[in-house]
Amino acid sequence: MISKIKKKDARPNWDQYFMEIAKLVSKRSTCLRRKVGAIVVKGRRILATGYNGTPSGIKHCAQVGCLRDKMNIPSGQRHELCRGLHAEQNVLLQAALYGVGLVDSTLYITNQPCIICAKMIINAGIKEVVISGNYPDKMAREFLKEAGIKVRRVKNK
Repeated sequence: MISKIKKKDARPNWDQYFMEIAKLVSKRSTCLRRKVGAIVVKGRRILATGYNGTPSGIKHCAQVGCLRDKMNIPSGQRHELCRGLHAEQNVLLQAALYGVGLVDSTLYITNQPCIICAKMIINAGIKEVVISGNYPDKMAREFLKEAGIKVRRVKNK
């Protein structure tokens, strides 16, 4: 007789699995304000990962301080005044660096993308974005919708 799997022993579904990995990736972030992780998946296989932080070879904000904090810039504004890249930018760049195509893939990210990242996601050919957290950027949501990219939210565990 096969016993039922106990609820606490149940396997996570695919959304839970990939979002937990994105959360783990976010722990590598060097941003002092917000830790964000992203992974791109196709056919239930991880193609690339990214987290927010400074470019390779550049001092981390923990070493030099946060320019945005010093200038009192609110979240969601003046993205160019930051030493770091967003997690979505890094995941797209990592895929490009290694020649990994992202057409028809799914992006799992711990926060909703900003407008700059939304435009990059659209042009990368990503078909779906799965998020767990918010970000104050209505235009990004509108662009993704207009481009026909499905955006879903999964609950934090």
